[in-house]
Amino acid sequence: REAEAFKEQGNAYYAKKDYNEAYNYYTKAIDTCPNNASYYGNRAATLMMLGRFREALEDAQQSVRLDDSFVRGHLREGKCHLSLGNAMAASRCFQRVLELDRKNTQAQQELKNATTVLEYEKIAEVDFEKRDFRKVVFCMDRALEFAPACHRFKILKAECLALLGRYPEAQSVASDILRMDSTNADALYVRGLCLYYEDCIEKAVQFFVQALRMAPDHEKACLACRNAKALKAKKEDGNKAFKKGNYKLAYELYTEALGIDPNNIKTNAKLYCNRGTVNSKLRKLEEAIDDCTNAVKLDDTYIKAYLRRAQCYMDTEQYEDAVRDYEKVYQTEKTKEHKQLLKNAQVELKKSKRKDYYKILGVDKNASEDEIKKAYRKRALMHHPDRHSGASAEVQKEEEKKFKEVGEAFTILSDPKKKARYDSGQDLEEDGLNMGDFDANNIFKAFFGGPGGFSFEASGPGNFFFQFG
Repeated sequence: REAEAFKEQGNAYYAKKDYNEAYNYYTKAIDTCPNNASYYGNRAATLMMLGRFREALEDAQQSVRLDDSFVRGHLREGKCHLSLGNAMAASRCFQRVLELDRKNTQAQQELKNATTVLEYEKIAEVDFEKRDFRKVVFCMDRALEFAPACHRFKILKAECLALLGRYPEAQSVASDILRMDSTNADALYVRGLCLYYEDCIEKAVQFFVQALRMAPDHEKACLACRNAKALKAKKEDGNKAFKKGNYKLAYELYTEALGIDPNNIKTNAKLYCNRGTVNSKLRKLEEAIDDCTNAVKLDDTYIKAYLRRAQCYMDTEQYEDAVRDYEKVYQTEKTKEHKQLLKNAQVELKKSKRKDYYKILGVDKNASEDEIKKAYRKRALMHHPDRHSGASAEVQKEEEKKFKEVGEAFTILSDPKKKARYDSGQDLEEDGLNMGDFDANNIFKAFFGGPGGFSFEASGPGNFFFQFG
């Protein structure tokens, strides 16, 4: 009678949803009469409402040990197994209920739920092997609707989130589990995995080591720990070689590091960028551009890689590509330095679309006044129309065009003010210099004619001679 009174009080609190008090009174009932199946069944139901499924499972199992025909006990045991992710054991419990009561609709539905969870488990296993991590996350989300207390499903989901680069979500799941069980090796492994993929390798190693203390045979933690240590060592060795100016060795070390773990996107992005820097030092600019491109493919927020690639584009006169990269950088980080880099690239792009007078004369951009004069003398004589009067009309037209361009180039580059405006990217026509109006022959005569010089005169078709003054 005393035990029944405790049970009735427990029922009253359960009805009010005061599950902690209900638990206390059901426990008093059990202490008073430890061989009553329904008391254990009631406490199991209360523990389930409190989310304490492992304890609830023990009570439910005890209830059916005391009374194998206790339908509610089998149902609760099945629900606990299912909530904890053991769908096979849950199925057996629900089948036992149907043996006792063939028309039990709750058991019929729960058996379908258990079957559904088993199907999602199988699909997830296959998809994980295929590295279809999005599908695995989807399957685990569906399975967790029926098995909300299953750490195994949560860990698999968190691992896949980490492999998909969704680190905050993965960390959140792993941290929730660690709050409940700080010794969970799988959760420690996933926590380390997130840090590892975010290029916090030293911290990641600490979590992997801790996971291995909890479970020395944890294969994934062991492999990840080994990869993390190897990556850290190779990258550091590459950095040391680079600082010493041993670019060939640095290139080899960065290349070896890139082969360690293709899944570590952030670290590999940095390695590609580092190798790109090495290639730029070796003046292998196209290879440097390829490395930086690989870096931004892996991490499209990696500013350093965009800046390195943009500089390589500038060095190879691919100004449109350089402008595009600097625009991306400036949109992300609006600093004065980035604004100036973008402006410089835009100026060079504008200049590249005009005639390159330095190339026309065949001189360097830092050529002296004498070098410019010598270059003009050579090119003007080479392309003078009279020299090609015996050639085809097409060749004459081309040579005449070149002769005019040589005169334009000399007009600009021989005048310090015009040259300065040209070098700064200003539009010369806007400054009143209409290059289409000047006569190249006048430049030629002014350069070669006069006292002490010599003039170029024609003497019949196809013939010419120099007459010295």
